[in-house]
Amino acid sequence: MIVRQRIRGLRLARSWTLDTLASRCFISASTLSRIETGHQRITLEQLVAIAKALGTSLDQLVEAEGNDDVVIRPEPETLDGTTFWLLSRERDRRGVTIGKMRITEERPAFEPSVHPGYEWFTVLSGILKLTLGSRTIMVTPGQAVEFSTMTPHLLEAHQGPVEILTIFDHDGEQAHLHPHRS
Repeated sequence: MIVRQRIRGLRLARSWTLDTLASRCFISASTLSRIETGHQRITLEQLVAIAKALGTSLDQLVEAEGNDDVVIRPEPETLDGTTFWLLSRERDRRGVTIGKMRITEERPAFEPSVHPGYEWFTVLSGILKLTLGSRTIMVTPGQAVEFSTMTPHLLEAHQGPVEILTIFDHDGEQAHLHPHRS
């Protein structure tokens, strides 16, 4: 039943009528209606055509329903003035780690670090002092930053705690969350 709900949901999210989707996947509107309502079995050929027309993959359309896709991480990890809440699965299928960080002024002074990859974050509250190479940039709430982590960089709280929503690629996760692992 979930596949049928996904088909209908994706169609409606695009504001498409049954006729619009039917013409894009070369299936009659009446057949598509019966598929969506569960009155007709779906063939693999129809699923492939529908997925292509909806701009999704067959895997995403038929992926099993369950709680495996729900991540609940209530316990943050705190170390040396930094608290990290993991918001995504470790080793996420998209290849990134998403988290919320709270950095306080109690965080020890570090040297700017360099590692392969990219880092993205947005400031939720407070002011973040970003040292990026020879530049110092004050990042305020609502501003978003992306940079190559091959540039020496350091994130610090400025005049009070700062909270950021951050996305690390694999290299960034290893450098920032598991610095002692090889």
